[in-house]
Amino acid sequence: MSERHSRLANLLFDLEKELRESQLWAEQSPAPEALLSTEPFSIDLLTFTEWLQFIFLPKMYATIEASEDLPQSCSIAPMAEQFFSAEQVSGKTSNAGSGEGFNAVSKETAGKIDRGPIIRRLADIDYFICDQ
Repeated sequence: MSERHSRLANLLFDLEKELRESQLWAEQSPAPEALLSTEPFSIDLLTFTEWLQFIFLPKMYATIEASEDLPQSCSIAPMAEQFFSAEQVSGKTSNAGSGEGFNAVSKETAGKIDRGPIIRRLADIDYFICDQ
């Protein structure tokens, strides 16, 4: 594994850790159909955090493991900012495309979890990938 791939893997591990600590890590996978969306960020079938966990992270880990070229650009932090600001207004993390309770956070907890560290982790990933 190249130094560059290793550094990206560390950034991805930090993101995964942050999602887990923020209780935004789902214990079960969504339905297989939900992973087949062709919409950006699978927004029609998954929440943003589900997309990170079940699509983005696995694809990036596979890229690293295969020592493939990294993407030329990455801009997921702005999507995270939009998702989390909308979530704070609604007080929930699930969407109509997700199963009941999947990746959901109670209204009490939703306002108390600091999403800033997740957004910063994603901005670090964006910057790292774009700084090739």
